[in-house]
Amino acid sequence: MFRSIHILTGATLYERPPQSPAEFQTALSALRQRQRHFAAQPVTARTALLSAFAQRLDAERGRLARMVSEEVGRCLTECRAELDKSVELIRYYTRLAPELLAHKTIATQASLSQVRFEPLGVVLAVMPWNYPVWQVLRFAVPALCTGNACAVKPAPSVARISNALFELVGGDIPLIPAWLEHADIPQAIADTDALAFTGSADIGRILAAEAGGRLKKTVLELGGSNAFIVLPDADLRQAAKDACYSRFRDAGQSCNAAKRIIVTEAVAEPFIRLFLDECAKLQTGDPLDAQTTLASLHRADLRERVHAQVLDAAENGAQILCGGEIPAGQGWFYPATVLDKVNPACRAYREEVFGPVAAILRARDAEHAVELANDNPYGLGASIYSADEAAAWRYAEKLHTGAVYINRHTSSDLRLPFGGVKASGYGRELSEFGLYEFVNIKTYWQK
Repeated sequence: MFRSIHILTGATLYERPPQSPAEFQTALSALRQRQRHFAAQPVTARTALLSAFAQRLDAERGRLARMVSEEVGRCLTECRAELDKSVELIRYYTRLAPELLAHKTIATQASLSQVRFEPLGVVLAVMPWNYPVWQVLRFAVPALCTGNACAVKPAPSVARISNALFELVGGDIPLIPAWLEHADIPQAIADTDALAFTGSADIGRILAAEAGGRLKKTVLELGGSNAFIVLPDADLRQAAKDACYSRFRDAGQSCNAAKRIIVTEAVAEPFIRLFLDECAKLQTGDPLDAQTTLASLHRADLRERVHAQVLDAAENGAQILCGGEIPAGQGWFYPATVLDKVNPACRAYREEVFGPVAAILRARDAEHAVELANDNPYGLGASIYSADEAAAWRYAEKLHTGAVYINRHTSSDLRLPFGGVKASGYGRELSEFGLYEFVNIKTYWQK
């Protein structure tokens, strides 16, 4: 069952049954026909349809942001930012796609040789709950620009906002929901032409195996445990402020957040004091309240997992500097929690902690900080704070991640590729590189 509930009251906001496999096949057949018509249009015609969709989304962003806040649990200000960025994403690609997808003529001994970018067909996407608008559009908009159609399986717990988003899409754009049971996803992979997945590494491995067995193209964004490295010459006050924002925004439920704060021993004590001061400023409460800066987690089981990771860390030598207790009351709140001296015996050292918990690891020096950063299954992003930017760039080259930010917390930018290595997945979204993921890069040669 696809069911959205109010994060505080538990009231049902929306529910609907899943599609049967036969119903999905009917929808998929119709989508394939629409895809062929859509792909036959010039890219400027496709981008015009997407531009009109951006206007509709822009007009409804306040209503949709409130929906996200109520059923995901994130602060309303954060949800508004998600909608703003989603609108800008569409406008970014509609501006650039005609140029980036133009046929490229290459000089050879042929009278005419070209490279063209042609769609793969129907791309299936299996999407998470934490950014129910942004995650869908981040994958779908570039795929649509290239002439693909998209069938999106939303997370069951964000059905209302997902339904509202697809109602805004309209009938001219081949982007539809796939209200599928988890058990029906393997067959859906077999029946479509490519797969995009955002979620856990465990599920990503399963779906990648399903797609790989059928030689279907995949792009996987599987989360992360980003290192936030603080070197001795860093601006400690700014680093502490940025680390707090990055770790606790969206209640810590972001793949690209700073999760492991690696601080050199020389400045560990002053940095931790500043960091705890910033954490103390966070306000827990109703996510619709403008004063709230630390909202609820999304579900009870997610909070239980986070708390179990905290207790495990304490049992294995880490120190709880603040937080670490489940509060009473409605909602799935968890306090801002800081663990010091996290070590390899702790689950939080190697696992992704998807909630408001910061793990502090102490490094002997900069080289050791890089070693600790790389000693993790994930490789999405990292930050390095240092006054010596040249040295920071040298250390950045040693980090096994998809992105490194110097003197800034990790984030995503429409103009830059987003994705990771190792257990954080493969493939890229955003920028021109994201535009080319779901295309057949096809060579033409004329004698």
